[in-house]
Amino acid sequence: MEPQVAELKRTMEDTLCPFGFEVYPFQSCRLQQLIDPVDQCVAYHLGRVRENLPELQIEVIADYEVHPNRRPKILAQTAAHVAGAAYYYQRKDVEADPWGDQHISGVCIHPRYGGWFAIRGVVLLPGIEVPDLTPTKPLDCVPKRADRITLLEGFNFHWRDWTYRDAVTPQERYSEEQKAYFSTPPAQRLAFLGLAQPSEDPSSTSPELPFTTLRPKKPQNPSRAQGWLSPSVSPPASPGP
Repeated sequence: MEPQVAELKRTMEDTLCPFGFEVYPFQSCRLQQLIDPVDQCVAYHLGRVRENLPELQIEVIADYEVHPNRRPKILAQTAAHVAGAAYYYQRKDVEADPWGDQHISGVCIHPRYGGWFAIRGVVLLPGIEVPDLTPTKPLDCVPKRADRITLLEGFNFHWRDWTYRDAVTPQERYSEEQKAYFSTPPAQRLAFLGLAQPSEDPSSTSPELPFTTLRPKKPQNPSRAQGWLSPSVSPPASPGP
């Protein structure tokens, strides 16, 4: 790896890795309203990268950011594949697929965590040019056709049962509390944590939330709130989708 890239990577890893993030360099030319507490956590830590590298021009794009027409600002799974972080399995990866006219969405699988992870964003460095940066190929950890069919069918048709995430044996899975949280509709998640009433409209949250602090009401469920969002407790190490 180029020394300049290696040094930047180390700096970002020092900032992000203690909180469950991973960093993968890639050339950006190869890649064609915040209310959720996990998104807020991600925004905070990605923002720290900019703070720790004030001498560089940096653009941070989180996975949830969209253009006015609602198109995503980044193709997160494509970015993960290009960076070598996780293999993006798509319909085209299954020879003579069995799905006919059905729409089949692709899914990334991580070599260590399977599907039990999230692609939270990219950090772009427009002023850094490293034309000789060697691309890192993602590890094909689901090489068999039958297993790819099972993976894509699980992701597209049975995603609620979580089983597609075990396409490879993971080092770690989400806790039951995480699974319950991510199974809750987004508009009800603050209430699930005890930080808002179920009838409250989450869209009333300040649009500046990515760089502010969530101001919770008196928790209705203190045990859940204490573990994830209490100002005296660090954010969870590896929040997921």
